[in-house]
Amino acid sequence: MLATIERMEILDTADELSQMILQSEVVEYYRKCLYKMQNNEETQLKVRRFTKMKDLYEEVQRFGRYHPDYKTVMKEIREVKREMDLDDHVAEFRRAENELQDLLDEVSHLIGHSVSTNVKVPSGNPFFSSGGGSCGGGCGSGGSCSCSA
Repeated sequence: MLATIERMEILDTADELSQMILQSEVVEYYRKCLYKMQNNEETQLKVRRFTKMKDLYEEVQRFGRYHPDYKTVMKEIREVKREMDLDDHVAEFRRAENELQDLLDEVSHLIGHSVSTNVKVPSGNPFFSSGGGSCGGGCGSGGSCSCSA
């Protein structure tokens, strides 16, 4: 495919947009939270404990209630996950992650709908999924849709 001037301008603008996003306060906050979470030994201990327990959980899930350690593992995985989720660094990271996802969803929505309201915009955010042509829960994903296809 031949590169046209218009295509090159669009790609240049996309590069500028990506740089703006990378330099935004939202991304900076995300990186800061990720760094704090990855470099806190107590938090990492909780994450490793959860990861190890998750492996046991997956093993138990293969056999369901018939596994001899089913009740013990199910109880422990909930406790370990709760302990990890209540960690300040993990909670702050998840908030930052959600803020970044919201920003990316909004940018995708704006770009897609600046072309046409019928452009499908991938989004995990129900706020953006409820428009025409989004991918968040329409007929293509098994959900209800208002299209006339």
